[in-house]
Amino acid sequence: MSKKVTRVMKIQFPAGGAKPGPALAGAGIQMPKFCTAFNDQTRDRMGETVPVVLTIFEDKSFEFVLKTAPTAEMIKKACGIKKAASDAKQTVATLSAEKLKEIAEYKMPDLNANDLEGAMRIVAGTARNMGVKVEGLDA
Repeated sequence: MSKKVTRVMKIQFPAGGAKPGPALAGAGIQMPKFCTAFNDQTRDRMGETVPVVLTIFEDKSFEFVLKTAPTAEMIKKACGIKKAASDAKQTVATLSAEKLKEIAEYKMPDLNANDLEGAMRIVAGTARNMGVKVEGLDA
């Protein structure tokens, strides 16, 4: 018989840097146990923000699934900018077609796209909303 799911949470932590605190307080799990497991699994992704889908069961046990880094964060890192534009009409940087493809390939498992072309269009849309021009796609 399977365990009964009490709650599903979507949260983000820096890779290797989860700590007991407000983000986990309402989960009703053993925070140190989660933090240790999360930090061990994300040590190789230092410098990234890692989204997590945390499933909590009735008996206070849990499972979690790690997702790929947020697209906006990857675009900012690829362009070497700290902040996106406050208005999408402003251009703050240019993203090369190669970097766009790289990001799309990395994000493919978490995107709602059937192929790489669709994933590239999704990433390009995010870039445009951030005020980042995409080389080869934007006129």
